[in-house]
This record gives sequence, structure tokens and C-alpha cells, in this order.
Amino acid sequence: MGFRVAERRASIGYWSFGLPGPSSRCLTLGDLLMRLFARSLATPSRITSGDVRSSRLLRLVAAGAIFALAAGCSNAAASDDGADPAATASATKQPPVILGSNVDDGATDVPVSRLVNVTAIHGELDEVTLTYSDPKEGRVDLRGKLADDGSSWSAEQRLEPATAYSLSVVARNGDGETTTETRSFTTHTLSDSDQVTAAVSMNGNTVGIAMPVIISFSKPIKNKIDVERSLEVISDPPQPGGWGWFRDNEIHYRPVEYWKPGTTVKVNANINGIDVGKGRYGRSDAKGSFTVRPVATTARADVGSTHQMEVFQNGELVRTVPISGGRAGDATRDGIKVIIEKRDHMVMDAETIGIEKDDPDYYNTPVDWAMRVTWSGEFIHSAPWSVGSQGRANVSHGCTNVSPANGEWLFENLRIGDPVEFVGSGRPLKRGNGWTDWNISFEEFVSHSALTPGDPDIVY
Repeated sequence: MGFRVAERRASIGYWSFGLPGPSSRCLTLGDLLMRLFARSLATPSRITSGDVRSSRLLRLVAAGAIFALAAGCSNAAASDDGADPAATASATKQPPVILGSNVDDGATDVPVSRLVNVTAIHGELDEVTLTYSDPKEGRVDLRGKLADDGSSWSAEQRLEPATAYSLSVVARNGDGETTTETRSFTTHTLSDSDQVTAAVSMNGNTVGIAMPVIISFSKPIKNKIDVERSLEVISDPPQPGGWGWFRDNEIHYRPVEYWKPGTTVKVNANINGIDVGKGRYGRSDAKGSFTVRPVATTARADVGSTHQMEVFQNGELVRTVPISGGRAGDATRDGIKVIIEKRDHMVMDAETIGIEKDDPDYYNTPVDWAMRVTWSGEFIHSAPWSVGSQGRANVSHGCTNVSPANGEWLFENLRIGDPVEFVGSGRPLKRGNGWTDWNISFEEFVSHSALTPGDPDIVY
């Protein structure tokens, strides 16, 4: 029985006789000999010839095991002393960079709303250029932003229609090996009816403290959220404000309080390539700017009791002007109105406000020093025919009448964008009948934004 046990254990390999495997800690030679000889001396009570043969075989196997153990320990020691140089070099070699993009090489009909991006796996981007050739300007490079870790690049400008672009990328892996790739693609073609333009009001002018930023679009905007997010107002000094839509093709911006005198306001409508809805896209960005006059000028007109207009500059009363407002049935509207336009001479035609020529109330009258305050036809203007009623009664069709001398003074001292508050008539001013941005609270104004409260793109 002892032979069969020894044979079975010997056939198991490293684990025979309790010897360690290749990953085990090596025994000392003394430990090994003590175990083997102790086992060989453990003979049964009766010794037979088979038992002797078994004992001899056990000693031979033990000797072989010692040799194998020595070799195994030698290899283990070599492994502990240091890894094989060739294996180490193979293990540390970095894979090449894998580049990706949201535009394919050779693609056609790429939408102009696409913001091109590039990604790098197993490395970092060194250089990304996205260019096209303009007939007038030559090569044009689109702006882009590289991620802090160098793993991606995103264009900050959208694309032009029917234009061929070249995207060139250089990246490197951890070993410094570079990968270069170039892709070419073309954008889709758009007709004029597929494109929408924007215009900024009062560009380059000096205006009053209540002047709103006004951006008008050539077609109604359905995707108001993305369009509003593309708009930017930069004021110096900085002043918080927000956007509000007045109609589908017009959006305004106003600060929380009136602009500070001397403020410069810059406006960027970055709509180029934006999907504005209904299969239309923004065509080219629009920019504008204006400067707020250095003197804060405001006016207050009481058309209910005193029939006087008071004019203030930097908070101080500088002139009081007798006025005559709208008569019964044509009352001048109450509210904060902003001067929209100025004309030193014009003809007021009642047909423009819906009064036909055969109507007894029809008029067609030339006037001087006219300043519009509503779209429905209210002006502040010179009216020599009503001087006797000015300061006493309301006799106009809704305009604010003043004397020729006062009309000229007001014309010279009030600017487009100056606010005039009307009180006393009881007739409300409806939103959108003029630049009514200041006739409501700021909270109500920004409630007409397409963005929801808490949206990070809302400007306050």
C-alpha cells in the first residue's frame, strides 16, 4: 500500500509530498530533507521486500523533487530580482491614438447647425484646425475649444451652407507617437427662404437710459430656446438684465434698473447655422452696440390733474412744460413710455390710425418737433393751435401737445431711449404698444423668456 500511495503522490507533480508549487514560497533544503527522510523512516510494523522497494523509490523521488525544487527556487529568485527586459518593454508600449468625429470623411449635406467635435482615445489632441475658403477673405479658421485633458475639441462656430470644409487633426499617445488625420466634408445647400437674418436696433447711436436691446428677425422664430441661448449682451460697467420675447420675430433685453449713464452696450446675435425651426437656419451672426448718454434724463407727464410735464436730469428738475393730452374717448395712455423716434417735421395723417377721410375727426396736419412714444400713434409734438388749453385741459386725439418753444426745447433735450411716465388718464398702455419694457416689473419682463427659471443661460 505504501508504494501505491507514493506513486500516486509522485504523479501529481509539484504538489507531491506536500512540495510547494511554482507560485509558493520555496522551502529551505534542510526543511525539505527533514520532511522526506521522516516519511521514509515511517515504515510499517512488518517489512517486506515490497516495502523495501517502496522505501528506495521514495528516496529516489525525494532526490528528484529536491532537484526540481532547486530549479524552481532559482527561477523564482530570478523573477524576484527583476522582470525580463523584453517582456517589460512589450507591456509598457502604449497603443496608438484612436480619433473620432461627428463628421465623416467625404460626407455631403452636413447640416449647418452641426458643431463639429473631435475626440481622442489613448492619447491627447495636439492640434485641430477646421477651415474653409471664402471668396473674399480667403482661408477662414473656425474657433474651437480644447478640453482641459486634451481628449476632445469642440467648434464654437456653426457652419456655412454649401461650403467645403477641411478638418485636420494631430494627436499623440503616451509614448509621444503622433497620429495625423484629415477629413473633408460639404454642408447642405439652403435657399433664401430657408434662412433667417437678425438685426440689432440703434446700432452705433447714443441713447437714453431706458433703451432696450432689440433684436428683430426676418422670419418668425419657432425654436426660441436655442436662438435665445445664442444671444449675448456685454455692458460696461456690467449690469444684470434679461431677455423677453415681444413677438415671434422680436426679442428685447433690459437691465433690472435703468442703464447707468455712460454705459456702453455690445450685442452679439450668434445665430449663424442655428436651427430656428420649420426647416430654417440662421444666416450669419449679427452684432451691434450703443452708448447710453452721460446724463440720466427722465420726464413725468400728468394728463389727469396738473396737465404739466416735468423733466429731470440726474434726478434734478430742470423744466416744467404745460401740456394738453388726449380728450375724452381718445385719452392718452398711462404708463412708462420710451421715446422711439424723433422727427423735426412730419405730417400727421389720421388714416394711419384708422380714421377715414370722410370722418368728422379726420385730420391731416403738419407738425414740428415730433417724438413718437407708441406704435398706435401717440407723439409729443408742437401744437400752436392748442396753446390756450395747454396746462388746463385735454383736447388732442391722444398726442401730448406742447407750445412751439417747449416743443423745440424737449426735442433738443430728450433722446431716443429716454423714458417718459404718463399718469392720470386711467387708460392702460398695452404690452408691445411701443417699447413698453419698463411698464412692467423685471420679473414679469423675464417671464416672457423662452428659458425656464433656473436655466444657466438666463442672464440676471
